[in-house]
Amino acid sequence: MADNNMPKDVLNVVKKKTGKSVSEKDIYKLASGVKPSTLQSDTQLRQLIKQVAGLVNVPVSDQTTKELIQAIKSSKVSTDNLEQLMKMIMKK
Repeated sequence: MADNNMPKDVLNVVKKKTGKSVSEKDIYKLASGVKPSTLQSDTQLRQLIKQVAGLVNVPVSDQTTKELIQAIKSSKVSTDNLEQLMKMIMKK
């Protein structure tokens, strides 16, 4: 995560979209478990989406989860660019 403002930007987006505050520690803890294989596995992506949803206490429908998985897999997001991944998830 080369951009030092990214964590605060992500936290601000989360708060603006959900009305919930999430700590930087929570984001880093979640992000630390994301590996290149996570982005290739439907099961692991589904689990990650549920973790993000649980973190901000926002329900995500099965249809939205499927759309997110498809968007993540087709976008070629790398684990080196978690900011892009977070922005994609927050758009939904």
